[in-house]
Amino acid sequence: MTGVLTGVLTGVLAVATTLAAGPVAAAPGDPTDSVSGLLTRLRTLYQETERATEAYNAADEALKKQTADTRRTDAELTTARQALARGRDEAGRLARQQYQGRSELSPYLGLLLAPDPRRALDQEHLLARAARERAGVVTRLQAAEKKADALATASRKALDQRKALLAGRQKQKDTVRTRLREVERLLASLTADQLARLASLEKAQTAGAQNQLLGSGALDGPRTPSEDGAEALRFAVRQIGKPYEWGAEGPETYDCSGLTQRAWAAAGRELPRTSQEQWAELPRVPLDRLRPGDLVVYFPEATHVALYLGDGLVVHAPRPGARVKVSPIAANPLLGAVRPDPDGGALKTFTPPELPAGATDGADEGYGGAGPADGIPPADTEA
Repeated sequence: MTGVLTGVLTGVLAVATTLAAGPVAAAPGDPTDSVSGLLTRLRTLYQETERATEAYNAADEALKKQTADTRRTDAELTTARQALARGRDEAGRLARQQYQGRSELSPYLGLLLAPDPRRALDQEHLLARAARERAGVVTRLQAAEKKADALATASRKALDQRKALLAGRQKQKDTVRTRLREVERLLASLTADQLARLASLEKAQTAGAQNQLLGSGALDGPRTPSEDGAEALRFAVRQIGKPYEWGAEGPETYDCSGLTQRAWAAAGRELPRTSQEQWAELPRVPLDRLRPGDLVVYFPEATHVALYLGDGLVVHAPRPGARVKVSPIAANPLLGAVRPDPDGGALKTFTPPELPAGATDGADEGYGGAGPADGIPPADTEA
């Protein structure tokens, strides 16, 4: 079985490499090759868009954490400055007392001049305690100044990092917008006949890849999810029909990794934000052990992710212009799969969630929807 799976994945990755290489040259007068080139070009643009989208998601997540760190550092700095101000007030009070002659005499001189030696010894004890208090004030003041200086430096550094993250996020947003505009121009240039043949070719290629995978026997046999996996699947199925929007994490719109993250969050499991992080950080699972609820990851750079539904199907947010839907597992070039809950045992029985009408409708490439512009979020606002 391992050899068969290796062969399947090798074939799938070969397809992915071809898609990433760019458009296929069309033979003059050959409409099939022309549509094949269009489909390849469209897929390449979408893959580049997803790559930029996941980079944007990573930058956005880092920005959220950095913003929280900046706020925490600023709060600590405010507290430190307040403590420093109190220390300076206390030190100033002691200095004024000494300047006004209200500070104590030397304990030795006081002892020599005192008519009552016992009373003088008591006064010496009080004076020694006052001296220790003064020394404590100075020590606390020095510590407060040092802490405030360190926090001020950290605050400036955090602000600089936040500005850099904002710039990086904006750069990725611009890249996504550029790629989506290219998709819009490409789709706008196509005739109704070309779009129909494009859909037919995509369907045929997906069917071929799906038949190859299912024919390998990798997904044979009954599969049941864990309890958490079942809950994640139920959540994902409830999102079917909601629009794709890059950078979105719900509840009304999603991108691919936003959907998988929120689905597993509904089951009480926190996942990394991006598809690359989910692929890198979660335990791998071979296809012959794939169970519903596991995450299926696509393309060599792990730029797309879906939830395995079972029976060779996945639930995912495919592309701008598309909606959350059910697709064949081989609708995109497979990279592998990961399991968010490796410690969760498979349920003995499982009834898959009922799919809504039209759950499998629409092209995964997004051109069957209202258009890529629908996947563009509103103008950026500083977090």
